[in-house]
Amino acid sequence: MRRLALLLLAGTLAACTLLPESEPASLHLLPAASLARSEGPPLEVRLRVETPQASALLSGARILVMPEPNRLQAYTGARWSDRTPLLLRDRLVEGLRDRARLSAQDDNSPLGADVALVSDLRAFHSVYPQGQGQGLPVAVIRLDASLVDESDRRLLAERRFEMREPSEGTEVTQVVEAFGRAADDLTRAIAEWSEEVLQGR
Repeated sequence: MRRLALLLLAGTLAACTLLPESEPASLHLLPAASLARSEGPPLEVRLRVETPQASALLSGARILVMPEPNRLQAYTGARWSDRTPLLLRDRLVEGLRDRARLSAQDDNSPLGADVALVSDLRAFHSVYPQGQGQGLPVAVIRLDASLVDESDRRLLAERRFEMREPSEGTEVTQVVEAFGRAADDLTRAIAEWSEEVLQGR
């Protein structure tokens, strides 16, 4: 009986390994193109890019889509490689370094900074302008940004940025590419705005 019980237990354990595992989500990096180096002279300003604040819905790693007004859902089986605010923060730092006018760092750096770029992420999803999932989706990124003097926490400037980039198709990989182009446009706009504000500081 003991030998029979052991055989039955071994068979049960073997059967467990034959059960299908849940399909892992495909992870997507935020595509990025190098920004052109700025023609202006370097500014003696060290800028710290704070991780954008975001709602619970936008602070995760899900790739979101709005197929019709006021209804958000996530693409099945696909996620960003990191939380959305971190992806955007890293893209901003990378773009500012490409421009090479400001010394840029993220909020994990132990170095002090002269100015902080503080922001609220208001949108990071694709939409179907025609509604009901019709037509091609458009990647939307909306960010409220502020430049703050670190010496006295004085507000230097604030501005809302919104970028919309149409996707070339409905596949998630094509939507991800559209997000990459929108993030490049946003990074370029924020870099130019920051340089303009801080060059007279």
